[in-house]
Parts: sequence; structure tokens; C-alpha cells
Amino acid sequence: MSPSPPLPSGLRVLLVLTAATAALANTGRAQEYAREVESLLAQTPVRAAIDHIAETDDQTMRDLLELTQIPAPPFMEQVRGERFAEMLQEIGIDTVFTDQEGNVIGIRRGRDSDAGVLALSGHLDTVFPEGTDVQVRIAGDTLFAPGVADDTRGLATILAVLRAMNAADMETEQDVLFIGTVGEEGLGDLRGVKHLFRDGGPRIDAFISVDGTGSDGITSMGLGSHRYRVTYRGPGGHSWGAFGLGNPAHAMGRAIHYFDEAGDEHTADGPRTSYNVGRIGGGTSVNSVPFEAWMEIDMRSESPESLNEIDAKLQEALRKALDEANAVRRRGEELTLDVEMIGNRPSGASDEEEPFIQRAIAATEALGHDPSLRRSSTDSNVPISLGIPAITIGGGGIGIGAHALHEHYINEDGPAGIQRVLLIVLAQAGLAGPMS
Repeated sequence: MSPSPPLPSGLRVLLVLTAATAALANTGRAQEYAREVESLLAQTPVRAAIDHIAETDDQTMRDLLELTQIPAPPFMEQVRGERFAEMLQEIGIDTVFTDQEGNVIGIRRGRDSDAGVLALSGHLDTVFPEGTDVQVRIAGDTLFAPGVADDTRGLATILAVLRAMNAADMETEQDVLFIGTVGEEGLGDLRGVKHLFRDGGPRIDAFISVDGTGSDGITSMGLGSHRYRVTYRGPGGHSWGAFGLGNPAHAMGRAIHYFDEAGDEHTADGPRTSYNVGRIGGGTSVNSVPFEAWMEIDMRSESPESLNEIDAKLQEALRKALDEANAVRRRGEELTLDVEMIGNRPSGASDEEEPFIQRAIAATEALGHDPSLRRSSTDSNVPISLGIPAITIGGGGIGIGAHALHEHYINEDGPAGIQRVLLIVLAQAGLAGPMS
């Protein structure tokens, strides 16, 4: 067996195949789902759809190229979303609309409206700011462009699955939603998928996010994170003439020191947890007491409890630094502190024996791949945290350099990943038989 392709950094994968997953493969329950998937593969429409994905791979690559070249900076996904909606309509779907947050939602109705609803999604946005050159350069089977793998490949995969289902004239028991979400990356803070799963949102009983590349990984655990922008403010002044005023930069330095000490102790054992001061700024010149100093902080944990605990340590460090900086000032107004949460991604884990997870494992194995359950920070975090069965999987091929200007996609066994997505969709949504 050839080595698995490298995983895209955009998925931020932190956990590989667990011993428990390997053990489950030998249980009768796992064999039950394996037989279910094998039965699906034996059906003529399924084989036709799988063949169609391979036969129309040139069209999938054209879709990938076209969508990649439509810029979708953070909070500016509208133009790409409009074209994605048009492509869903061109392929053929019952209903397409864009919701208030900007998510594009296509509905392919199943036979039984009460049987359930499966969502198949990819995210429309990229991490790259407005003005980034997203024109694709092609060299053989490799496409070079920012965002080509993360996550334009996911969008192309969704289109290919719909095209194959239509070509094979398939009907599912459940409705299937084909979705392009907004705001998955960075400060988007999963705003699109949070809107989907809001109170009063559309019915979704199971959720698949196609994010990045590959054909074997199954992200069934959400990596939670808290992100803050912290700002210390003061009157500011000349470094000589105004010496003795409270200094926001000095306060921030104290805060980083105290937080680093507490964070180091907290992360030494227990559930895997991380913390990082990623950006800092402020001040006007080397000879000025700054009127403000700011920093952006990221904390992550596989445990909601551990994440809340390190968050509390951050808040304590920030207040302690403020009090000390004000205590040592010799004149002027007190410093102030502003703490703004700019990211809140929930964590959680799906039960490995959940039928949806078992179907995903069985479908992966049935197509000759080695499944691995993983933890990551993706759109699936939200439904997982709500107890709704959800996974994130790749769209085939190899992605390299996600979130970098040199990002590229290699179409090595690209159709295999799409075929796996299709099989999981059919296993969960149910292939409707002939009408009696």
C-alpha cells in the first residue's frame, strides 16, 4: 500500500487512529455496517455513480479551477457563493437559496421528508485577504493557487457528488442539503455553520464537512478554541517629559509573563491544551509612552473544562497586570483594560459507536482506504458540540501548503476521495429502492 498523502495544515489535525477504533473494526457491530456498505456497492446505480465520478474528473478539475479563481476573502464570500449556487442549479437540484448569513443551501429532496436530513458542506471562504492573486497555475496534474485545496477542493467535491447522483438517477430516503458555508476560517469563527445550527435553523440530523484533501481521515472530534483581542490603554505622552504615566506596553508585558507562567503549569499534564500570544501591537514611536498596546491570544483544548480553566487563568493574569501597572504609575490617569472575545469554537467528540461514524469507517474501508479518527477545528465542531452526528473528511488528492501563497493541489487519486464522500452520503441518507 502506498503511503497516505500528507494532511493539509488547514485541517490542523491533532489526533490519529486510536486503538479503540482499531478494536471496533473486529466487532459484530462494525461488521454489520460493513455489510450495509457492501450491499450498497453491489447496487447498479451506486456503481454507475462511482464510475461517473472517475469518468468526469476533468469536469471536477474545471470546477476546481473556476471556483479557485473567484476570490473569497474573509467576510467577502458573496461572489463565489453566487457562482456556487449557479453551478448547483446547472447540475440540477430542487431548490437553491442563500440564507441571511451568506450560506448557499441547495436541497435535493428525498422520498420521505420525515426520514431525516443530511447536510453535505464545504466552506466558501479562504484565509487570504482582498487583493491576493488567486489565478491558478497548472503544471501537469498540479494546480498552484491560494485556497485551491482549502477549501475549494471541498466545493468541487460537493458538485461532483451531486452530478454523479443525478447521472445515476438516484433517489435517497432522506433529504440531502448541498451547502457552501461562510466564515469557517480565522476570525470568521464558524459563523456560517453556527447560523445553520441556531435555534430555528434548518433541520439537520447529520452533517458532513468536506474540508481539504485525502481519502482516509475522519475528523469526528472537535478541537475547541477561545480567542481574544486584549487592549491596554492610557493617556500616552513623551517618553521623557511624560515619564511616570501608566504604560500600556509595560502592563501588557506583565500580563504575558503571568499568563505564560500559569499556562505552562496548566498544560504540563491533563487533556491536551495549548496557548499562544500570536500578534502584538501598539505605540507610535520609540520615544513615546504608548496610548495603547494590544495582543491577540489563541487557546485550544480537546477538553471544554480545560479550555475554560486556562481561559480563567488568562483573565486573572490580565487583571493582575493591570492592577500592578496602575500601582507603580507616578502620575496621570489609570490604565484601562478591554478584553474582546474574537473567537469561540466549541469542542466535543462523537461516540465512535454512533452509526454515522461507523458508516463512515465502513465506507472508507470498503473503498480500500485505512480510516483514522481525528480531532481538528472545522465546521463540524458546532454540530459535534450539540450532540449531532458530524464528521469532516477530505475530497481526495493531495493538498500542500494550506494557508500559504504557495498552496497547491495534486490530483493523485482525486476521484477516490469523492467516491468515498458519495458512499458515506448514500449510507447515511439511504438509497431509495423502486416504488412498489
